[in-house]
Amino acid sequence: MERVALPFQVVETINVSRATREETPLFSSGNLIEDPLFAQCGANPSGADGWRNKLIWGDNKYVLASLLEGDPAIGLESLAGKVDLIYIDPPFDTGDDFSFRLRVGDAELAKEPSIIEERAYRDMWGDGRDFGPYLQMMYDRLVLMRELLSPEGTIYVHQGPNVSHYIKAVLDEIFGQERFLNEVIWKRQTAHSDIGQGAQHMGRLHDTIYLYTKSDRFTWNMQYTDYDEEYKKDFYKHIEPETGRAYQLGDLTAPGGAAKGNPHFEFLGITRYWRFSKERMEQLLKEGRIVQTKPGAVPRLKRYLDEMPGVPLQDMWVDVPPVQSQSAERLGYDTQKPEALLERIIKLSSNEGRRRR
Repeated sequence: MERVALPFQVVETINVSRATREETPLFSSGNLIEDPLFAQCGANPSGADGWRNKLIWGDNKYVLASLLEGDPAIGLESLAGKVDLIYIDPPFDTGDDFSFRLRVGDAELAKEPSIIEERAYRDMWGDGRDFGPYLQMMYDRLVLMRELLSPEGTIYVHQGPNVSHYIKAVLDEIFGQERFLNEVIWKRQTAHSDIGQGAQHMGRLHDTIYLYTKSDRFTWNMQYTDYDEEYKKDFYKHIEPETGRAYQLGDLTAPGGAAKGNPHFEFLGITRYWRFSKERMEQLLKEGRIVQTKPGAVPRLKRYLDEMPGVPLQDMWVDVPPVQSQSAERLGYDTQKPEALLERIIKLSSNEGRRRR
């Protein structure tokens, strides 16, 4: 696969007040225009934080190769093996044109794409029957992304139902079947209107997100969703009068008995193998966390609903709605994904504050 690493050109367009311009004159440093907003960068256009908080516009194949190569001329090191998380939302080979459109006042302007942008932003490959060019485009870029990932890294590949099965095979070849982690089904719509217009298929309501890891040392922070109301009603039916907190009664006895090394003693007139030591049981009783419903009954442990983390995240995401037409986060891009979707992915597979040296 041919690799072309291009030098980075930094172009900053900054809107500042006249007073700010007069107070601190702007000056040019190569292709960089600096002002107080970018004072932290000093004379280095890469900034004091190097690659942090960078938005790069261009054909991602060349950008990825350049990230792997780095740019010593402006002090940017290679990122090979240093990226912990990649999320991509590539074209789905639907035949649509996603060139940029912008509304200014009452007028809508369309930006004519450059030659590079024709390739980067138009979802058109082949003749609709041959997926070869599309899959080759994806293959070339995914190979580079794998090289960027750190040993703790994870990649999320967002795809539509028309090509997801092809992409899965490509990912298996590049990352290895053993590095497949999950196939997430994201319900992006509640209903599809083309059914009412004579379409002869079931409503297509979901996208697929594939998770692959670089190694078995990947970063993973399990996320939780809220219990549904029916579950809370069925399993947390007790209400503590003093606090109004809902709780359920859990088992205090220890499965496995002596074979598991569990303590054996008498507590509130009941002798059993218990989950906790006698000292811990006495402390829980003092805190009001142990309930004996009647004399001779086996003591039970209060488990409060507000102390439970929720339901461990499953591979069907039906609780993240798409960006609605009136949403404050909507930018007018046809395939824009909701911030909540990206927030979940970031929390799952990265650690806040981590900085790789």
